[in-house]
Amino acid sequence: MPDQLEPISIRERSVMDEEQQFELSLRPTRLAEYIGQRKATENLRIFIRAALGRREALDHVLLTGPPGLGKTTLANIVANEMNAELRSTSGPVIEKSGDLAALLTNLQEGDVLFIDEIHRLNPAIEEVLYPAMEDYQLDLMIGQGTAARSIKLDLPKFTLVGATTRAGLITAPLRGRFGIVFHLDFYKQEELELIVRRSAEIVGTVIDEGGAKEIARRARGTPRIANRLLRRVRDYAEVEHGGSITQEIASDSLNRMEVDTFGLDEVDRKMLLTI
Repeated sequence: MPDQLEPISIRERSVMDEEQQFELSLRPTRLAEYIGQRKATENLRIFIRAALGRREALDHVLLTGPPGLGKTTLANIVANEMNAELRSTSGPVIEKSGDLAALLTNLQEGDVLFIDEIHRLNPAIEEVLYPAMEDYQLDLMIGQGTAARSIKLDLPKFTLVGATTRAGLITAPLRGRFGIVFHLDFYKQEELELIVRRSAEIVGTVIDEGGAKEIARRARGTPRIANRLLRRVRDYAEVEHGGSITQEIASDSLNRMEVDTFGLDEVDRKMLLTI
């Protein structure tokens, strides 16, 4: 039995790695490459140039908005534009204050610390984060009971980039410590068409205007969905149509995947029926 299971495990892992590599290969690395979210990117460009000119760390950044709109990508771009290292984690992973302390004490001057799902930090951990964000200091309690004492450690100047899909769950004290706050909105169809065409070019797929338009129309305003649909349509195009994607091929492929003109698949429609 183990001999039969091992190849399946390896194949599944390979597919996961391939999916991740596909997503990573499509991510822009500079603001000039980033499509959409014009208000956020234009303001970020100004703030980054100002910080670089003063040779300071960029102020802390909070990014809010639905999944798949580019919050993680923007965090990477901030680090690249600031010529800094990016350290990434997520709220659920930081289970105790010691976990956060370990992250903070390992930062170098100018580093960018990205915390995804930052709304899931528990209050005790937030208390440790406040002085780190405001004063670049870490307050630690050493010992227990009557022997306990507080010590302060100086931290290097760093930029915290927090991302959340649940802005309403961010506590007021934490939100107030972010100097830069952007809400990412769903993308316009024209922006998604540009993203689809850019992604197709990166992966070496020929797609015409109609094909890009058809995929963008069914992507529900979300780049992550647009790129996922492009990947699947590309499979149909390569196997059955010689590789190029036209509107007819894109429409036929998406219909066969049961993705309707609203971008809803079978699971989405079943969920709507139960509401």
